[in-house]
Amino acid sequence: MDIIVLKPGASASDLRQIIKKLEHRGFRANISKGTERTVVGVIGDTTKITEDESNAFASMSGVEKIHRITQPFKLASRDFRSNDTSIRIGKHTIGGRKIQVMAGPCAVEDLPTLLHIAKEVKKAGAAFVRGGAFKPRTSPYSFQGLGEEGLKILAEVRRQTGMPVVTELMDPRDIDVILKYADVIQIGARNMQNFRLLQEVGSHDKPVLLKRGLSATIKELLMAAEYIMSQGNNKVILCERGIRTFETATRNTLDLNAIPVLKKLTHLPVLVDPSHGVGRWDLVAPMARAAVAAGADALMIEVHSKPEEAESDGEQSLKPGKFSALMKELRAVAKAVGRTI
Repeated sequence: MDIIVLKPGASASDLRQIIKKLEHRGFRANISKGTERTVVGVIGDTTKITEDESNAFASMSGVEKIHRITQPFKLASRDFRSNDTSIRIGKHTIGGRKIQVMAGPCAVEDLPTLLHIAKEVKKAGAAFVRGGAFKPRTSPYSFQGLGEEGLKILAEVRRQTGMPVVTELMDPRDIDVILKYADVIQIGARNMQNFRLLQEVGSHDKPVLLKRGLSATIKELLMAAEYIMSQGNNKVILCERGIRTFETATRNTLDLNAIPVLKKLTHLPVLVDPSHGVGRWDLVAPMARAAVAAGADALMIEVHSKPEEAESDGEQSLKPGKFSALMKELRAVAKAVGRTI
């Protein structure tokens, strides 16, 4: 027994009694309220529930049926929620007919540079601005980000442009300062299985952009999402950003297969990051177009006004003019598949 489906019109008292019985057995309840029915996800080791106990739950007032999920990821599974999840962030919604675009530099460098980029990408149609204040770099001698000063710059850009900001959290000790400034918390590829970090962001209500690990399977990505959701935060956006393969022509191999596979397995929205997926600015546009055609709900694209001077990842960043041209192309692709940008 992993899911308890309530009858249409089941009372609040019925729901309270079910939750009380679950908690008495050492479980927690995750409530998903639809237009007609309420579904209770049972959090914990449900293999300990005997058949007699399952039958007892099934006979409770307000219960329509109980259901076991075969996938190890329960809350992220389509068995738990058949309809696509949409996440409201400010005036924008991720997951739905409109494909949202996040754009900006890899790292926050200074206010004038970020503000210029943000205004340019907004003019082209981007809804969110992205930028790293804490940077996970392969070399300890590379630029590590501006820290809280970078977050303050992001907040000022949001104030002047109205664009929600996306930035990465690397350390649970920084959660309070990130919550103060960010609209979306990014968990980077290197931290996808940092379970302490996942549980920390799961205990807050802030939307989380979860990037697929360098060599992670789709199942492992969904299990990482489950860690976040099991703590009560269902606002998870899955990100395909390329995986490590034997191919060396590009930085990573952008796994476009992941989009339809994830769409079948989970109700969570799927974002694609073609910039990290290929690592070359000249390949970002075709991969972004392909991601939209394959069913992505959002894109994250790196943009810098002077890529040759960027503190990090300049080689995969589009200039604002190239980004504007790409947005026009993406609108045509989106229209062809019944979406908008």
